Amino acid sequence: MNAKTDPTAHLTPADYEAIARELDDLRDEIFADLGDDDSAYIHRVIRWQRYLELGGRAMLMASALPPAWLAGTATLSVAKILENMEIGHNVMHGQWDWMRDQKIHSTTWEWDNVSPAEQWKHSHNFIHHTYTNVLDKDNDVGYGILRVTPEQPWNPAYLAQPFYNALLAMFFEYGVALHDLDLEKIRKGEDDRAETRAKLREIGKKIRRQWGKDYIAFPLLSGPQFLSTLGANFTANIVRNVWAHTIIFCGHFPGEVDVFEVGEEQLEGETRGEWYVRQILGSANISGGKLFHLMTGNLSHQIEHHLFPDMPSNRLAEIAPRVRALCERYGLPYHTGSLREQAGSTWKKIFRYALPGPRTVPSPPRAPLAGRKETVAA
Repeated sequence: MNAKTDPTAHLTPADYEAIARELDDLRDEIFADLGDDDSAYIHRVIRWQRYLELGGRAMLMASALPPAWLAGTATLSVAKILENMEIGHNVMHGQWDWMRDQKIHSTTWEWDNVSPAEQWKHSHNFIHHTYTNVLDKDNDVGYGILRVTPEQPWNPAYLAQPFYNALLAMFFEYGVALHDLDLEKIRKGEDDRAETRAKLREIGKKIRRQWGKDYIAFPLLSGPQFLSTLGANFTANIVRNVWAHTIIFCGHFPGEVDVFEVGEEQLEGETRGEWYVRQILGSANISGGKLFHLMTGNLSHQIEHHLFPDMPSNRLAEIAPRVRALCERYGLPYHTGSLREQAGSTWKKIFRYALPGPRTVPSPPRAPLAGRKETVAA
């Protein structure tokens, strides 16, 4: 049995400093170049998303005809994916705040999703992007119900996790809505009950708003097509949820993507270069064409997004070759593959880690990832 090789063992403190300097310079270069073309891009995407949603809902007015129902449902599904991935997620990251347009700003945008924007921004922008793939810090590691790495202790409940994951995919927006709750503390009765109740009230309000729109208002506007429109809206939400779940899981869990066991002292002492390297090791890209990248919200460039969460998404493809070249120069892995490959690898982990093992052994002490364990094949 051979332990997994430490991908950073060869890096020196000077290497980490050089990596930080080069990536900081790359970020500064792109942000200094933002301008009218970038602004036109996001306005164009928002405009086309609204056209697609309007067109889809209009077709559903005639949804008694099967072709109209299929076309309307497909169009609405695409509109919801665009709003969730390329618009909502990225606007709420502050990627377009530099335009100072209050209609397209992280402080004002509320997305078409049951997760309240403010709660999502805390759990995602702050917690996840600060502690990417750090066990017991990043709630995205398994979303509180899945075992995706052998460093997570096994228990019999994980035996059913392929089923849990399928349900999570279908109703992903609800899993995301609960993401800012500390489920572990809630289970142990250690949470702030007043704060938990306040968050649950906000989630409830957002769910009522979304259900009122998709499952009452628009079906009623369809008149005699009430049931077919309700079914179409439900289907479009499921399609959007499964797509978002797939892209996000393929960016975090496939193949050799690292999960870290890091102590508080190590996190506090983590340098800028070490943080950058952790983002690279804990992320994976998905290869594809321009339309595919648009439909993923450019999260198919997950490595670049984790390095620069507030960089406008339309610039990630531009910097990807330079980030990959940096990884090659410093001997760091650059995880990438097709959607089929990444999804297959992710589901393989879901099934494998539903079972006990494999064993893990401690890696030699090092900073900043001194607590990380190396997997040994069982």
